[in-house]
Amino acid sequence: MYRVVQGDANQTPDAQDFIHLLNNLTTHSLKTARELFHPGADLFVGRAPGRLDVMGGIADYSGSHVLEMPIAEATFVAVQRSDERMLNIITSLVGEPHPDDPSHVAFKMALSVFDGPIEYEAARQFFRLHSGTHWSAYVAGVFLVLMRERNVSFTSGANILISSRVPPGKGVSSSAALEVAVMEAVTAAFAVTIEARDKALLSQTVENLVVGAPCGVMDQMTAVFGESNQLLLLLCQPAEIKRTITLPQELMLWGIDSGIRHSVSGSDYGSVRAGAFMGLRIIADLIGDGRAVKYLANISPGEFERDYLAQLPERMAGEEFLSRYKETIDPVTSIDPQKVYAIRTPTAHPVYENARVLRFVELLDHCASGASETHFIKLGELMYESHRSYTALGLNSSGTDLIAELVRREGPAAGLFGAKITGGGSGGTVAVLGDQTSAAAIGRVAAAYAREAGHRPYIFHGSSPGSLAFGRLRAI
Repeated sequence: MYRVVQGDANQTPDAQDFIHLLNNLTTHSLKTARELFHPGADLFVGRAPGRLDVMGGIADYSGSHVLEMPIAEATFVAVQRSDERMLNIITSLVGEPHPDDPSHVAFKMALSVFDGPIEYEAARQFFRLHSGTHWSAYVAGVFLVLMRERNVSFTSGANILISSRVPPGKGVSSSAALEVAVMEAVTAAFAVTIEARDKALLSQTVENLVVGAPCGVMDQMTAVFGESNQLLLLLCQPAEIKRTITLPQELMLWGIDSGIRHSVSGSDYGSVRAGAFMGLRIIADLIGDGRAVKYLANISPGEFERDYLAQLPERMAGEEFLSRYKETIDPVTSIDPQKVYAIRTPTAHPVYENARVLRFVELLDHCASGASETHFIKLGELMYESHRSYTALGLNSSGTDLIAELVRREGPAAGLFGAKITGGGSGGTVAVLGDQTSAAAIGRVAAAYAREAGHRPYIFHGSSPGSLAFGRLRAI
């Protein structure tokens, strides 16, 4: 029987559930996990939550402010060092998984595969060869990133058990929760000291360079620094915490899953990101006086409309862009010469989204000195504006549009003020702002969506601490 000898396993209910899982592996359906851990040796446990993207979303890669809330659902990772220089990984998703998800799946690899250490491109090729267990890149990639970025020498291996309640493909950042929880447990097990912010940035490196998904950093920062029932205001230049904001007591946040699977590695997200960085490169050329332009979000809407909007092409072929401008400043974006990219709309989005986030924060601050329904309606309209901007980018979906419309139909009279698609878009979850009376209206929205879309949505509600506030557990 494992008992926690370091850390607080009582601060979240799911922590006790995970300890119970560890103590019942012999009777659990995870048959391959029964012999995973060696009795009497330390286990190190990390925990990281998913997140609800309230405002900001994909503008994070363009240096925007973003507002994120850690959700109640989280990923747990237990790591035990092994004398054998192997990674033995077993993962389980709690609840009913998507057919393609790695529920109750094992993966084993020799750490010698990473020796050199190998280049990230070679690692991506390695995991592509193991397409049925591509999820393992998020886990094993932590070891390679620590080897390459921090010169960590892993002379022994690890046995790793993962249990997650963050449903994948729903736009609530299951990948960042996994990466951060693994990073926390691995650094604890191997006594590697890393600052919290660097854990978030290194976790992003795992996703960008080992997995090959060009995500921004807001997900990993929220998984690390999120505080229960607090909005985390980040400035993604690249990862600066501005402050936490308490939601007015009259308000509540919900997430409604569309059932349409989301992925930041998809072509739509990648094309929009590429278009934004192509636009940034064109603007830099328009300025032409040597002034550095690093983040689109630092351009005000007025400046953008006055100086750049009309001079940006609606679309441009990759071949033409590469011929004229050579490259973008984004290290994780590739421009396909054979593809035509939207430029003007992806470039405009982060300029206006950053302004929307700042206005949202300003309204929240006004609410602290006296909230009114007028303030709540204005907050909601900013969310609807953000959703419309995603739609202009082509990052909406029929399901998320329907949820937003159902929320709008209910409206302020039913306690619902606004809704927007979250994260990378193209499916996933819709964030909804309501008041303390809004539970019944959320139920009606979910029921109507089930009737019209044929999918009974998962509803996210509640919050929990990030990995830094939770800490790590040591069990023996």
